[in-house]
Amino acid sequence: MLSDKEILEILKLKFKDASECKKILTQQRDDLKNVNKKLTESEALKSHFISNITNEIVNPFASILGLSKNIIASKDNDIDKIKNMAELIHSEAFELDFQLNNIFTAAKIEAGEANPEIIKTDVNMLINSVISAYKYKAEQKQLKVHFDFEIDKELSEKIYFNTDPEKLRLIISNLLSNSIKYSYAANRIEIKGWIENNTLKISVKDYGIGINKKNLETIFDRFKRVDSSINSLNPGHGLGLSVTKALIDILNGNINIVSKQNIGSMFIIEIPQAEIAENQGYAIDGNEFIFGDSDEDEVF
Repeated sequence: MLSDKEILEILKLKFKDASECKKILTQQRDDLKNVNKKLTESEALKSHFISNITNEIVNPFASILGLSKNIIASKDNDIDKIKNMAELIHSEAFELDFQLNNIFTAAKIEAGEANPEIIKTDVNMLINSVISAYKYKAEQKQLKVHFDFEIDKELSEKIYFNTDPEKLRLIISNLLSNSIKYSYAANRIEIKGWIENNTLKISVKDYGIGINKKNLETIFDRFKRVDSSINSLNPGHGLGLSVTKALIDILNGNINIVSKQNIGSMFIIEIPQAEIAENQGYAIDGNEFIFGDSDEDEVF
């Protein structure tokens, strides 16, 4: 027979165990609720993301079709009108190509197929090529793009750096497109490039709407719903900057942001020089490649 004291001790232990089990069950229930909430939000945001992506493709197509139809219906003496519509078609086609490039790159990244292809790249010419491609969009907002690459004049005007030119080109394109979109009209964008400790550094600075502290934490999340003050490629889903961050990670680099609302933002990327196989070839601007030996010596 158990004494009353022993029975009380056993009951206390059972109550203690039951209380602990209740706490564990309560915590597990709360965790499950949070997981379900996040899954629901994730599905909603992905649907929102897909909707925005669809708009980014459908809208330019609709504009191109409408403008081209107007050109066909134009009279021969409407040269100025036709020219203006042709410029708009080029702008829409350029934007569509840019958006599709980001979408296809994002798909490759998700599939683990975005491996770097390292080539000796003329970084100075590559960045100038990107700026030239965005000249029309910058002029639409009366923006001046200033570019300065710190080159040792005693060495060469060409800076060959071992990296993936296609990925670097898309990184710069996203940052410049982002700056143009969120800059105030009749202002400027400043791009600087330099090489320090065998690392390529590029900064893109605008004087636009800026980014608040809250959005700085989620700016590279393509599925995050953010407000209109965020500097993202497309309002609402941030695909361009998420692709940019992923590509920089693939190149073993990093990106930092300095921003103040209504003052502007500056993105600074750092990409270390990669190893390259002999006779791998040269890249002029991210699109044009020269294979085999070159008369140019490697600068860095």
